[in-house]
Amino acid sequence: MEKKFPSVKDDPVASAEGTIVPHNTTKRGLSSRHLQLMAIGGSIGTGLFVGIGQYLRESGPLSVVLGYLLYGLLFIWPCYLCVGEMCAYLPIPGSIFELAARYVDPAFSFAMGWVYFYACVMLVCVEYSSVATVIQYWNTDVNPAVWIAIVMVVCIALNIVAVEWYGESEFIMSSTKVLLLLGLVFLTFITMVGGNPKHDVYGFRNWTDGVMYEYYGSGNTGRFLGLFNVMVYAAFSLPGPDMPALAAGEIQNPRYTIPRVVKMTFWRIVGFYIIGTLAVGTICNPNDPRLIGAIEDGSAGSAASPWVIGIENLGIHGLPDLINALIMLSGWSCGNAFVYVSSRTLYSLAKDGQAPRFLIKCTKAGVPIYCVAVVSLITCITFLACANSTVTVFNWFIDLTTSGLIVTYTCMIVVFLCWYRALRAQGIDRKTYLPWVAPLMPYWAILAFLVGFAVTVFNGFTVFSPWSTQGFVTSYFAIGFFVVMFAFWKTWHRTSFVKPAEADIYSGKAEVDAECRIWEDGGVEELRRAELARMHWARRWWEKMW
Repeated sequence: MEKKFPSVKDDPVASAEGTIVPHNTTKRGLSSRHLQLMAIGGSIGTGLFVGIGQYLRESGPLSVVLGYLLYGLLFIWPCYLCVGEMCAYLPIPGSIFELAARYVDPAFSFAMGWVYFYACVMLVCVEYSSVATVIQYWNTDVNPAVWIAIVMVVCIALNIVAVEWYGESEFIMSSTKVLLLLGLVFLTFITMVGGNPKHDVYGFRNWTDGVMYEYYGSGNTGRFLGLFNVMVYAAFSLPGPDMPALAAGEIQNPRYTIPRVVKMTFWRIVGFYIIGTLAVGTICNPNDPRLIGAIEDGSAGSAASPWVIGIENLGIHGLPDLINALIMLSGWSCGNAFVYVSSRTLYSLAKDGQAPRFLIKCTKAGVPIYCVAVVSLITCITFLACANSTVTVFNWFIDLTTSGLIVTYTCMIVVFLCWYRALRAQGIDRKTYLPWVAPLMPYWAILAFLVGFAVTVFNGFTVFSPWSTQGFVTSYFAIGFFVVMFAFWKTWHRTSFVKPAEADIYSGKAEVDAECRIWEDGGVEELRRAELARMHWARRWWEKMW
């Protein structure tokens, strides 16, 4: 059946004259290829290239692969589908947080938005400190503050230009990360069959001493905890649906682009993360002394990356320097991406009256300049790495980020379940009314919620015996922060949970319909075809690929 998108005149919030009021002051400057590479590479940071070494050592190579597979397919994939369905219908700035206020409770939206903002800022700190850690591969004499300051200045500069230029910079850096990961996978395959200076056909030798290690226990319980330990880390390093959700208001042709990006998520999880974790467990021995040293004493340098350790052990010279340089760039790129995401989150909160109003000011290019400034100021806490081991600070920020991201993604699923309930209560048929419908709902969303809840509650299971105050705070800060922010907003504004039959499904849709109608009528596509015709054949092929 052909889908019907209600026009402005069908929309109960449109004015009698059909006048459309601009919904935001940001600009739709992100193309399909920008969003696809942002979604693919936005979280391919040093977590997959550096931090994974600790979990390879503690849990074993098979546990690493299974942990990423289970968390990716049981939680991240359905979470993408939930957010994709809602944002394809109403692609407005900060859409997921605004929808939380409409379908759950304004206090829920407030708490969810501030938890996500803090998690993103901590993730920026993770990547800033990780770049300083990786650079110590070459030089441990220079104070880490120098490298942190350089990375920070570049990321700020890229985030205060027009969003299309930010998109281009992130497209280039994300492309580099994708090529790096593909190159490492091919390198692993070539060397494991003997294509290395030692002519060592090592195959799956690193999988022979047990592939699921006992962690924090013995027997099957220890092996399960090792697997769960990896799932918690995957919550940090696997990208969630936050990038397309936060960029929804700045995407060109959103009702076409967002579903495409979401539907490709399954192949990204399998193609990059599952195969990538399989490769790193193959090329690097989990019991390598340098990998153990990096975990036990917080050393940096060559022990920072299991990929570099594996390549050096094969007697390959020169390549480890190149790999380390690209890993450094990947951390830089991820920091750049989450300066964007955290600033847009803060902008969304301000626009909805949940943060100071002066933050909604945008430049002529559509950049929320004060939000970028606030994010940059907060991330100066990364300079803690100057007084402590950069690896130690790196792990603090990882724990803080992980707990915040798990809470936020689980809340996104709650928003979808309330959205689904509101549609049913108001007699709206998803299959005929919505531009794109996620499959297997709401059953997959319910399963994902249970997985997210379990990981949220038990993500800090190691901090209780022996007791670690610092570990408890970093592992469970997000839960406490969410409860406090929720209680504060609900008490101050006396908000109520939204009744499904009264949920606001239409506000803002008229403006989006008007924008998308330009694409549907083909006017923009005609200009696009004319632009492609003027390009060189190689550039034309490149653009069409996306």
